[in-house]
Amino acid sequence: MVNREKNIRRCPWVDLSKVEYVEYHDQEWGVPVYDDRLIFEFLSLESAQAGLSWYTILKRREHYRRAFKNFEPEKVARFNQKRIEKLLIDPGIIRNRLKIEATVNNARKFLEVQAAYGSFSKYIWSFVGGKPKINKIRKLSDYAATSQESDALSKDLKRRGFKFVGPTICYAHMQATGLVNDHSLDCFRRGEIVEQYSKILGPRFKV
Repeated sequence: MVNREKNIRRCPWVDLSKVEYVEYHDQEWGVPVYDDRLIFEFLSLESAQAGLSWYTILKRREHYRRAFKNFEPEKVARFNQKRIEKLLIDPGIIRNRLKIEATVNNARKFLEVQAAYGSFSKYIWSFVGGKPKINKIRKLSDYAATSQESDALSKDLKRRGFKFVGPTICYAHMQATGLVNDHSLDCFRRGEIVEQYSKILGPRFKV
């Protein structure tokens, strides 16, 4: 449930006039993700966002899930040219050939990483040493667009043949999936998520 209490403090980027934004912030953003399917979903949506606002993609998320078989990488990897052409006339998604083809390509590369590491989660979490990086955000201008970790992730993904995975996209992905906790210091979700870390990581986690 979304926390709708009055005077609740949220991150400064949240547009309170957009219900989807509030729900996304309150329920998902910054929560550590270890499920490969969900990681692939976020990575695909972040790639689709390139050059656009996140809200543009967020409000189309359910349609993206239907169009891309719930982002099951094994299914998306089997998309052929006929399926891609069909997606190009689908009004529920961003009809950009390069981005659609990139999603199919990335699904195939995603499976290669899974085979090499046992899971994509194990691979991607290695870029932050296996535990979330916690930043101290006070105001909107404190948010970074990239980091050393996102630069390294982007470089390695590109080396493996992934597309639409620049440093900015990778950093947004890391924020979304909890590799980085960028909830502002006064945001009610910051502390809630930090409390979850010790349950997930046990003695490995220290603030």
